[in-house]
Amino acid sequence: MRQAHALTLDEVAAALNVRRATISGWEAGKSEPRPPEREAYARLLKQLAQLYPAPDSRGAPQEDTLAETPSGPAPTAQAMPTDGVSEATPEASSSASPAAVGAPAATPRPTRAAQPPHTSQRPGAKKAAPARTPARGEAYEHGPLLVLDADSERQVTGFGIGGLVLDVPAKSLPALVEWALREAQLGAERLHGSGKDADPLLVLTRAACERYGLPGELSESERLAGRLPEGHKVIKQLKRADWQLTKRGLGPWARIYRPVQGGRRSCVQLCIPSWHALDERAWGHAARLEPAELARVLGVYARRVMTPVGSTAVTGLHLMTALNPPTRASEPDADGRRHREHRPGSLGTEPLEPAPCEATEGHPVLAHLPRFHVRGPEEKLCEEAYDWARDLTDTECMQRYLVGLDVNLAFGAAANGAVVGLASPPVHVTNPVFDPAVPGSWLVDLSHVDLSRVKVGKQWRELDAALLPSPFTPTGERPEGPAWYATPTVAYAVELGYDVAPLEAWVRPESGRFLDGWYKRLRDAYVDTMADLGVAEKLPPAEFLKAMDGYRSRDPELAIVVGAVKMTVKGGIGKLQEKARGGGWKPGQAWPALARPTWRPDIRATVISRARTNMHRKMLNLAAATGRYPVAVLSDCAVYAADGPSPLDVLPYDADGKTVPGSFRLGVSPGMVKHEGTQSVLWGADVLEQLGADGKVANLARYIKTGEVTAKDTGE
Repeated sequence: MRQAHALTLDEVAAALNVRRATISGWEAGKSEPRPPEREAYARLLKQLAQLYPAPDSRGAPQEDTLAETPSGPAPTAQAMPTDGVSEATPEASSSASPAAVGAPAATPRPTRAAQPPHTSQRPGAKKAAPARTPARGEAYEHGPLLVLDADSERQVTGFGIGGLVLDVPAKSLPALVEWALREAQLGAERLHGSGKDADPLLVLTRAACERYGLPGELSESERLAGRLPEGHKVIKQLKRADWQLTKRGLGPWARIYRPVQGGRRSCVQLCIPSWHALDERAWGHAARLEPAELARVLGVYARRVMTPVGSTAVTGLHLMTALNPPTRASEPDADGRRHREHRPGSLGTEPLEPAPCEATEGHPVLAHLPRFHVRGPEEKLCEEAYDWARDLTDTECMQRYLVGLDVNLAFGAAANGAVVGLASPPVHVTNPVFDPAVPGSWLVDLSHVDLSRVKVGKQWRELDAALLPSPFTPTGERPEGPAWYATPTVAYAVELGYDVAPLEAWVRPESGRFLDGWYKRLRDAYVDTMADLGVAEKLPPAEFLKAMDGYRSRDPELAIVVGAVKMTVKGGIGKLQEKARGGGWKPGQAWPALARPTWRPDIRATVISRARTNMHRKMLNLAAATGRYPVAVLSDCAVYAADGPSPLDVLPYDADGKTVPGSFRLGVSPGMVKHEGTQSVLWGADVLEQLGADGKVANLARYIKTGEVTAKDTGE
């Protein structure tokens, strides 16, 4: 009834001045309201029941389901609406406003389509999903996922998005998989017309695990193996029911499937938070949330990014092919049949061998090298993010603060518009003419590029090269001779006003902007969620900084989604060059990741090259216009000395809100910057003294956010 009237759990909770989880508990029948909220809730239910009468066992409306007066007894758990599935038509749901039933006004949302009647034998029971094959348009009526929890009576409840609560009748894991596919109406439509619909995701709490015969947590040996042993009783149950597991087995993230039959997929994804499926670095405290709250977090992520299929890194990689599938249906042949064919603009279905300079250590293409051979820059492409720092100058020591600026979704912004190789292998050329439009790896000497005199825009400018990192190496040190670089790095040398003469190259003539759709999807997810947290695009600088102050505390659950989106970007790019790990692997042997068409270290190198040169361009433009130079850079964070504690004390803004063109700009959009943190110059001097060793300067950008330096950092 609540959903039929387009009310969210948050809106009802706000109207009754209780927590969201409290309303969820009432709807699930796990608790009952007490005065004074009890009377107000009864009033709300009475009005909703009049608008959306529940059908009786014959399908006729029940007129007296909630006939109590506002001053009379509150409805019992049996009379309360618990599943949130509308029994009303869209016309009925629009007959009154939320305010008319004592709830806050809300933005209108589409109501659910009418469902056939359901029955239950248990008082206060949730309505189970209909046991029928749904039509295409309503196949995923209940959303992409459910979080399953079990009570002391071993009854299982599924919590979905939008406050949905369902009874789960399955008594075993094989039965649960069948129910999820046949009755639960779970899943999500494909993100591209040539792609695949998302499989249902079932998230099992510790109690649900125990209900289905799984351990609440993995043993030490199981945790190291990343899965349950093959002889576990639940795995035997699945096999007896003709269900299969992928090679990763039954672990924190598991796929349970049957081979495709009649063109239909039969696959369910499991996520088990108590087995550490939700890494705290990406998902924060999500694993400790109540089931309804966790369903909200994962539901927002699934709607805005995609249904999770593993870690945020794995999901980020899968999102690339979900948005840009490798195949499509061909035109009908002479017999009217369509066949699967390569989709132009995609990476194809076959893995590609990298160029020798792009291969990671131990790759089979390097098997001919002597054991323990260390490749230098003239043999190995090394496009990595910045880790550079220098000592403070005398002038900087006289200033009071160190201010950190962090680029939003830096790798995402770098992926946008990146031209990368597609489905064809690299082609080797000697003495090529450099072409910035052709993706590839180039062996070229850039040691002649002098940062003390460079082109900024169309003008030559004199700068203090000692105070800037080199744009060509992750350490910021000036290159000493020929080295391998990705196309964007060489193109930046040309942009700075210097000629280049490559000695050889591995180029990819078939190219395209493969990651544009991926970037846009993640950009929208990030920006929309930040807007929900009160940080909108195009805010004036001062207002943006004010909006960012404490934004996470406004809705901690949505703040989790923001962190997960950021890690999806970073992890997805990292997965393009997944390295060998464990399993008895030896250098020279192939490892599983190499069998993927998305194992593409060249694409990763292109994105990181663009991110690093983008960062350098911003620092260069700021230095040329203001004389300010960074004291430390770590990936997407730069630290500057300033007389005040705010980013506005570093970045010059005029009365019209404009700053140095091509430099750092405050804002929430990817590529713009936010305040990472501020510490005192005295703090910085102390850290440099503590951590300085063997002539190496500590990177203050690593500690600027919290100011904390751990015993691990000091080596104690």
